[in-house]
Amino acid sequence: MRPELSAVKRLRELLDGQALAVLATRGPEYPYQSLVAFAATADLRRLVFATTRSTRKYANLQADARASMHINDAHRGPADFLDAAAVTAAGSVVEPTGEELERLRDRYLSRHPHLTEFATSEDSALLCLHVAAYHLVERFQNVYEIRPGDSTC
Repeated sequence: MRPELSAVKRLRELLDGQALAVLATRGPEYPYQSLVAFAATADLRRLVFATTRSTRKYANLQADARASMHINDAHRGPADFLDAAAVTAAGSVVEPTGEELERLRDRYLSRHPHLTEFATSEDSALLCLHVAAYHLVERFQNVYEIRPGDSTC
């Protein structure tokens, strides 16, 4: 198997196997990170998450849509040094509307049905990170860049 195909497979495993990500936004003084539940679209082009509109992360994204998400499968044990993988997805966040909003909400809620009340509240926004690139790291030294528009995805 070509390394890039193996990396895409590992990326899909990470995105499918993890429920939470660390969202990094740019605040007025410094970066700001938040834990969010997420869902990836099948084509890997978007990562969907929900937040309350009154949060700092929402305000930061309104001021600067550039963001990243970090997802990893570490289990806090010695084996993580050899077995864990981590990915950072970088791109821009938008708030979808209309039919796209409904499709993405369905995707998000199929992954997180326990968050239905939160994700459908008028106080909440469903947001979408349009991924420009994924940076996957395995075994602390194997680094791959994966662009969702590439044919390997």
